[in-house]
Parts: sequence; structure tokens; C-alpha cells
Amino acid sequence: MSHPVLIVPGIGNSGPEHWQSRWQQHNPVYVRAPFAQWDQPDRHDWVATLDATVRVLGPDTVIVAHSLGTLAVAHWAATYAGKKAPVAAALLVAVPDPDGPSFPPQARHFTPLPLRALGFPSLVVASDNDPYGSAVYAAAIAQVWHSRFISIGAQGHINAASGLGDWVQGQTLLAELLQDAAQTA
Repeated sequence: MSHPVLIVPGIGNSGPEHWQSRWQQHNPVYVRAPFAQWDQPDRHDWVATLDATVRVLGPDTVIVAHSLGTLAVAHWAATYAGKKAPVAAALLVAVPDPDGPSFPPQARHFTPLPLRALGFPSLVVASDNDPYGSAVYAAAIAQVWHSRFISIGAQGHINAASGLGDWVQGQTLLAELLQDAAQTA
């Protein structure tokens, strides 16, 4: 089964050397969330845009979110409270701590963060030295979201500055998540 993949970057829209952009270059069928404002994110716009994009792509969609994009996914999933959100799975990378000292002030309205199960298979991937959210925070939020959790060691914010290139490990994690989703479907 082929899954549509929705790339959901964080603030700044993941530049050309970010693994999300590189994945999209290698897989032109991947769709990037078309948020109106990348540098002054609006939670309501991001959630509505996610919902509209997923509806177009269909319920087999797999979301690949990074940083603030992961929080947008959590807010979007919360709009389906009590019902399964219409996606197959989500890879949630570098979840930032909205109460942390490095959280961008222009994204403060992404709080409070929904603290409930997402309602679909998901994997939270963290780094041991992410300046925007600790691995301890990511593990705790993964438990609340009923997501699987993995730390990939000291990889910073798991972005272009981390020097991951095409991030082959992330591609493997995505493939494993798709297998898990297929088994639970």
C-alpha cells in the first residue's frame, strides 16, 4: 500500500539542506503543508491547513512533522477528540517544549499543548541535546500522546545544522512506522 506523505515543517519551513526538504526532493509526490505564515505561525491557520490538506490526501496519509509542526499535529489531532483522526500514522521529530526557555516567542499561542492520545500510530523522535526540548520532555509527551518513543543520541534539533543529510535513520524509522500502521489497520 502506498501512503501519501505530508511534510509538516516548523518555523521557517525547513530550508533546502533540512532532511525534510531533501526527502521531498527525492520523493516529489511528498506534499508540504502550505501554511500561510512560516515565520509568524498562527495555530488556528496551521490546524485548519493541516485538516484541509489531509482531507485532500486521504485517510492513508502519513504525516512527517518537525519541531513546531509536531505541536500543530497535536492540536489538529485534538480536534478529533473521541474519534480517529483521518491519517495512517505520524513521525514526530524534535518536539519542542512550549514552556522551555528557547521556545520561540512568536509561537507561544501553540500553548496549552493538548495532553491526550493522538488517536493514530505515531513515533516521537528526540535528540539528547536538543536546545528546544529535552529527550526527557519528549519521552513524557510521547507517553501522553500514546506514541512510541526513540532517542537518536546527541543530534541537536535534528535539523539542517545537525548535518544529517538525507537522514537515512529517519527514513528507516518512517518505514518501520508504516509497517506498524499496516499491522494495526
